[in-house]
Amino acid sequence: MTIQWYPGHMAKAKRQVIEKLKLIDVVIELVDARIPQSSRNPMIDEITTNKPRLVLLNKADLADPRKTQEWIAHFENQGFKCLAINSQTKDDMKSIIAASKELVKDKFDKMKAKGIKNPRAIRALIVGIPNVGKSTLINRLANKPIAKTGDRPGITTGQQWIKVGKEFELLDTPGILWPKFEDQEVGYRLAVTGAIKETILDLQDIVVYALRFLSKEYPDNLKDRYQLNTISTEMVELFDQIGVFRGCLMTGGNIDYDKTAEVIIRDLRSGRLGRLTFEVPEEIEQEGK
Repeated sequence: MTIQWYPGHMAKAKRQVIEKLKLIDVVIELVDARIPQSSRNPMIDEITTNKPRLVLLNKADLADPRKTQEWIAHFENQGFKCLAINSQTKDDMKSIIAASKELVKDKFDKMKAKGIKNPRAIRALIVGIPNVGKSTLINRLANKPIAKTGDRPGITTGQQWIKVGKEFELLDTPGILWPKFEDQEVGYRLAVTGAIKETILDLQDIVVYALRFLSKEYPDNLKDRYQLNTISTEMVELFDQIGVFRGCLMTGGNIDYDKTAEVIIRDLRSGRLGRLTFEVPEEIEQEGK
């Protein structure tokens, strides 16, 4: 399976980000805590060099907490400030603003030293791939519904400046995906967590990938959710077991595989299958070799 998705507005967004960078004090990069590396756009490193970076591991409430700590250490070793957050939580918003102020402190201290008594608001650029939770985060930071939100990727299609109190301004951008996923493993991880529109991929293929991963890394989660005594290595048999348990049956008692796949992916994305992380730093480093 080859996954490619790069709507025209994303190409435009890249150009706009480059144009606005000279106005930016700090870059806030939002990634999915379940797939911290796969949900990063390599282009962000390329176009935001020499800007302080705050990496936010969003949806941390759905991710494996032990592995999240590994990712925080990984990003901080790369020189980025990193926080694990849930964009629905107010306390996390305070931490984001505090961390951003810390990253720009030297710059603003120099402005004050030059005689600027009341420096302007901190200008932050918020970037991230589709469906990683940018709009929800912005609305929570601003404490009002400004950015469009939804449970599907590709909601935000334009740039806008958003005030967060008197001392913080955010520039929102559309979610940006790179034109082609060279590593199909990355494509599957993005698809499993919902970063790619389901209309362009085969959901059963995605669920097979997820089941194989869960069977290896989180077998107890799979057993508990679907009351399995053992986990079959044959995907058809495993689909059958889950389909019967969840009542995904057609007339005549045959398994409705499409419905079964929908149930599994919904359980996974909602956290009903437990807190899951689909990659760790060591694996990503090996894949990059």
